[in-house]
Amino acid sequence: MTFDLAAWCVAELGSPVSEVRYERVSISSVHGLLLADGREVYVKAREDDGRAVSCLAAQASLAERGFPCPRPLTPVVFADGLAVHAEESLPGGEMLLGSSLDVARRYAAVFASLMALLADVSVPPPLPSPRWARWDHTDPGVWPAIDFLDARDQSVVPPFVLEAASRVRARLLATSLPCVLGHADFEAQNLRWQDGAVLAVHDWDSLAWQPEAALVGAASGAFANASPPGWVPLESSRAFIETYQQVRGRAFSVEEMEIAWAGSMWTAVHNARWEVLHGDPTPSGDAVREQGAERLRLANA
Repeated sequence: MTFDLAAWCVAELGSPVSEVRYERVSISSVHGLLLADGREVYVKAREDDGRAVSCLAAQASLAERGFPCPRPLTPVVFADGLAVHAEESLPGGEMLLGSSLDVARRYAAVFASLMALLADVSVPPPLPSPRWARWDHTDPGVWPAIDFLDARDQSVVPPFVLEAASRVRARLLATSLPCVLGHADFEAQNLRWQDGAVLAVHDWDSLAWQPEAALVGAASGAFANASPPGWVPLESSRAFIETYQQVRGRAFSVEEMEIAWAGSMWTAVHNARWEVLHGDPTPSGDAVREQGAERLRLANA
């Protein structure tokens, strides 16, 4: 994943780079830059998968309406097979760590505000959804096709993880609930807080097109994730789901509650598979072993 960052900044931002202050390369590359004209910006580049324009348009819409997220500074520019854009820097703040009931409720209130604003955004669905929220894939088998994972020895994936993933996916696919736009990577590592209030929500590349209840459920299980990811206690997920409904002013139906509990599991089983395929410690897998049966029951899976 390479492109001429310095030339891109001159062409699209009108200023050369004075200093590179941050760099991270994962699914996308992120560069925190000080420009020669004094501006602090972030430039993000990822392989062009057809999602970037919709994701950035939604991010811009929320920023314009005062939601705490970085304001895009450029449209998506396609360069060397990559989708590239720049956004403002929102420095400061800290991660809100932990998975207590109080922390769960605070995250849920932010997620409800975010989802309410996204409900008024009209963009082409950003498909396919991110791989950890892509239970609706059409690839063979339970998991979406991910070449670098599929090339590893699948026999190390514990049978209980595969069984849970199969049952959760079947439950999610069985619903006829409509899809909506939502943030599919709503985790502690992607938010910053200051003086008790959320300062910034990041990672808008991770918008998904899935049922609202499933997205709420996914966030309810993953909101505490920093590194390594794990799984919050079941009662913290319950507090998140309940608070979300209260803030939105609408109670979920029985079907939506089941889909929320199913959604709470998919990220965890995805991470459990990732752990063993990489030979890492297994906090997600251990949590699936401990909590899976009850969450599957609540999901009617």
